[in-house]
Amino acid sequence: MALHLVDWRESPPASCRGGAVAIGNFDGVHRGHASLMMTLRGQAQAVRGPAVALTFDPHPLELLRPAHLQPPLTTLAERARLLQQLGADHVVVLQTDRDLLALSADQFFAQVILERLGARSLVEGVNFGYGHNREGNVERLAEQCRAAGLSLVVVTPAMLDGSEASSSRVRAALVAGDVGAATQLLGRLYRLQGTVGVGQRRGKTLGFPTANLTATTTLIPGDGVYAVLAHVKDKAWPAAANVGPNPTFGEQERKVEVHLLGYEGDLYGQNLAIDFVQRLRDTRPFGSVAELTVQLRMDVEQARRATGS
Repeated sequence: MALHLVDWRESPPASCRGGAVAIGNFDGVHRGHASLMMTLRGQAQAVRGPAVALTFDPHPLELLRPAHLQPPLTTLAERARLLQQLGADHVVVLQTDRDLLALSADQFFAQVILERLGARSLVEGVNFGYGHNREGNVERLAEQCRAAGLSLVVVTPAMLDGSEASSSRVRAALVAGDVGAATQLLGRLYRLQGTVGVGQRRGKTLGFPTANLTATTTLIPGDGVYAVLAHVKDKAWPAAANVGPNPTFGEQERKVEVHLLGYEGDLYGQNLAIDFVQRLRDTRPFGSVAELTVQLRMDVEQARRATGS
């Protein structure tokens, strides 16, 4: 299994050719994408070729309408890892530029799907669009596949609580702080990754040292206090995380501060990933440091229970 960054004008490695292909942004790699990957796996076995997930970087909106681009739900590396976990043999990332986005649906099919990938089967969702201004749809794709002798499987949307599981639903749940709903839509805990930077060190003086998560590139959930699992190297630590400002001390800057339960050591400069387990409460100002400290003890105990520690 491998991640391949490819100029769209060039062919990917031979190991990626002659198989079943699914194309999309796969933002978040949610339950709908999992259903797509399961079908892709089956089609790859049917044509005796690799299962290939084809995606794009940067996201096309970054070039076309950057003002409409929202923070992604996964990093590129995490997206590839998750797609491979779900059944993709290879993740091919086309390096997006304006020439690629200018290709018509016919040109994209001929040059990318047939010539570069040598695809023998395609697997897509019902809302799949491709080519300049997304002029191509699954009906157009079906015609092209019939003419070229490719099989096409159109996967129906994965439903949850009567609505389609989608990246936009995941994003809305996270913005609202509803990490429970996000977990259901994703089929796993939502992960935020970053680097531990230098904070105010105030938590240490209160008896609750925190790691200040910086350089995050994915969506940060809504303000609140959460029970999380913090991943340091190969070990997961139960933790409590505060997302948002610190109104008790008059700080309005939005931060992600993580207190790892039982951890001893210096995390500054290290990579840290946190999985959101449960939202515990709103962020709010406290009348005194003593009142805040009492609440922090309660938060830690709740986080311990929520993470099963």
